[in-house]
Formats: sequence, structure tokens, C-alpha cells
Amino acid sequence: MQRLSVEEFRQSEKLPLAVVLDDVRSMYNVGSVFRTCDAFRVERICLCGITAQPPSTEIHKTALGAEDSVSWQHFPTALEAVAALKADGYEVMAVEQVHGSTLLQTFTPVKGRRYAVVLGNEVKGVHQEVVDAADGCLEIPQFGTKHSMNVSVTAGIIIWHFAQQHF
Repeated sequence: MQRLSVEEFRQSEKLPLAVVLDDVRSMYNVGSVFRTCDAFRVERICLCGITAQPPSTEIHKTALGAEDSVSWQHFPTALEAVAALKADGYEVMAVEQVHGSTLLQTFTPVKGRRYAVVLGNEVKGVHQEVVDAADGCLEIPQFGTKHSMNVSVTAGIIIWHFAQQHF
């Protein structure tokens, strides 16, 4: 299947995207996000606040080793991660349903620009101060009775959107 080794992954071209997890409480969701980030060669993951960090048996169960290939860093808060990412030249987008958000299908990432997407807690979403600090908000349209999706599913949809534009 021509899979990359961990070392080849580390040396390969990355999708210019950072994924920020803002107080994600489920270690299985964290592991799933790692695995999706590996699949699309995301630059890095920022684990913030109470979001669990590797090594963890629960993270490994869904990450299946992606926690070893994808670069990650822990921040005490997502607000601190956003500040660091902006200082590094990233455009930061919170993934949240807010007034004035941009529907995902209408958002086209600019080639050559680095982005960060902030995904929030499974119950409370992205902290309001992080939404306020972001450069914008992306929203995935939903048509059913629920107005939210699992954070790892959301991550997959968002990352795929960025990957389509890059690779």
C-alpha cells in the first residue's frame, strides 16, 4: 500500500494546517483526530487545557500509532495556542456555529497560507474568548434535528476540505 514510515512522514510535505483541540475530554476523540491528521499529513496538533496527551492507552486505541508520527504540542489554554499560532503566521479559524460564520463549502483556503482550525469541547464547543481571538469562524451546514457533530467527525470534514485544496 506504499505507506510512509514514521521517519518518511516526518520528512514529507505537510498540509499547511494546525489542528487545535480546545478542552476535548474524550481520549478516543483525541486519538481519532491524531489518526485523521496522519492520514492527511497535517503539520501539527495543539492539545489545549484538559485535552489528554500521549502517551495514553486510550489515545493509542484510536490513533493506532499516529500519535508518534504527527507533531504535537500542549498549551495550558487554547487562547495561548492561538496567540502562538498567529505569531507563527497562521490564520486561525474557529469551527463553531456563530453569527457571521462562513459556511465551509463557501470557504476556499488561499494557496501558500498556513491555517489553524480550533475544535472545541464535546459539550461546550470552542471557548468564547478563543472565538473572539480567531480570524474567523467556519461552520459545517447541518440539516437534521441535531446542531452538532462529534468532534472527531468534524475534524475529518474540516481537514478533508483543506486537503482537497492542497494536494
